[in-house]
Amino acid sequence: MADASGLPVALHTDSAHPHEVKLVQTTLDEIVTVRRPRRIIGDRAYHSDPLDEALADQGIGLVAPHWKNRKKAPTQDMRVLRRQKNDEKLHTFCAWLNKSKKAITRWEHCVERYIGLVYPAFSMALLRRIIKSGR
Repeated sequence: MADASGLPVALHTDSAHPHEVKLVQTTLDEIVTVRRPRRIIGDRAYHSDPLDEALADQGIGLVAPHWKNRKKAPTQDMRVLRRQKNDEKLHTFCAWLNKSKKAITRWEHCVERYIGLVYPAFSMALLRRIIKSGR
C-alpha cells in the first residue's frame, strides 16, 4: 500500500489464494505511518459492498469502480471515481519497484526472506524522496 505521493506505507504478504478484498484490513493493520488513510483507491477487484461498509465504519473512503453487471444502485458517483485515474504515482512506484525483480515477484518460498528483500526496497524509495526534497 502506498500513499498519495507514491511512498510505501504498508506491506502485508499472504498466499495467492485469498481475494484482495479479504487482505485490505490486514494490510491496514500493518501501516507504519501515524495516521490512517482517509481514502483507498483500488481497481475493480476492490469493489465490494461489505468492504465499503467496513472501511466507512473506520472513517476510510473506498474509491473503486463498480462492476458493469452490478444489480444494486451505485454507491459512488462519477466525481469520486475520477480520482481513481489520479493513481499514476502508485503506478510509478510499482514500476520503480519492478526494477528489482526479486522484490516485485515473490520468488522466495520463505516469507521472512521475501520481506527482507522488500523492506530495503521500500527504504530506498523513502530515501530517494528525502534526498529529492532536500535539493
